[in-house]
Amino acid sequence: MRGFGFALVRTARSRAELQTAQRGRPSDLAQRFSHSAAGPGRPSFGIAFDIDGVILRGRSPIGGAQRAIRRLYSEDGTLKIPFLFLTNGGGVPEHRRALELSQLLGVDISPTQVVLGHSPYRELVNRFEDDLIVAVGKGEPAIVMSEYGFRKVLSIDEYASYFKDIDPLAPFKTWKVGQTESYLSAKVHPSYDVYSERVKGVFVVSDPVDWGRDLQVLCDILSTGGLPGTEKGDQPPLYFAADDLEYQAAFPSERLGMGAFRIALESIFNQISYHPLKYTSYGKPNPFVFKNAAKILEKLVMSMYPDSQTLKEVNECQFSAIYMVGDNPKVDINGASKAGHPWSSVLTRTGVFRGKDNDPQFPADVVCLISECIVPL
Repeated sequence: MRGFGFALVRTARSRAELQTAQRGRPSDLAQRFSHSAAGPGRPSFGIAFDIDGVILRGRSPIGGAQRAIRRLYSEDGTLKIPFLFLTNGGGVPEHRRALELSQLLGVDISPTQVVLGHSPYRELVNRFEDDLIVAVGKGEPAIVMSEYGFRKVLSIDEYASYFKDIDPLAPFKTWKVGQTESYLSAKVHPSYDVYSERVKGVFVVSDPVDWGRDLQVLCDILSTGGLPGTEKGDQPPLYFAADDLEYQAAFPSERLGMGAFRIALESIFNQISYHPLKYTSYGKPNPFVFKNAAKILEKLVMSMYPDSQTLKEVNECQFSAIYMVGDNPKVDINGASKAGHPWSSVLTRTGVFRGKDNDPQFPADVVCLISECIVPL
């Protein structure tokens, strides 16, 4: 566990130096997390941090997290260890989340260092670019999808507002939907008629806010072939940015996540439809997410060393290890295990996992507190 701290802050220490510095500490951990540089000053490992329960609880940094992240930068503020944030959360564009993290942690976080649950939706633009799609979730889901390149996207708030009485409980609700995304739609979307044009895809971007309404409207869309109020039809494609059952937020115990919403939707839909719900889930523990993160880390290293990007050197820029630092065994640790080499897992006790020992079902390579990863240089 403490050897992980050395891996964070020392990129070129030799194995002998590490063993000397780690007298009295478990030698297997020293060996596990010690790496020589891939080139002069170039680290041979990368790091992926989960956010909720590892770096932040709500909007407050967890003890030791700020210090840990700052040690990945040189005194002049330049990045010295390639790392990114790999989270199933989302609801805002990556550049907005990067700015927020920069302010909370006191370092310069690039948008390329932020991989959100919905980031893989970029890969689906060509398929749905000119189709009407609905974006679901907290934050600004329609803005997220529009920035990815989807041209005809409505948030579920906007979409539901077109259909009178689609939510029978609306008169009993005291809150009102903001106007930000309606403004965006009027500005960037071509004109189209939601009463005749079918929804061709549904994207759950982040955790839904109004579960009752969203479950109702999604069942309407998905059971009628994309046009609520009409006869039954083929289900449009449905995508979830993540499938977390629970996650750690500001409240002491875990909160229900997108996976819980998916279970609710699937259970209801399967009762009212002739065919079971079909969907695709992204996010951790999907191995695709980890492969994509590894590619981003490799590109990050190349941007850190722009003068050494010959074809041979780029091909040799593979990491000997990438550490997934997470608090959820089912998601973070399981995902790193499924991804295989070069991924290794570090499980923190600061979020979903609170156990004294390792998780029995999805054991990590190392178990620690984020503050325990900090060691003197």
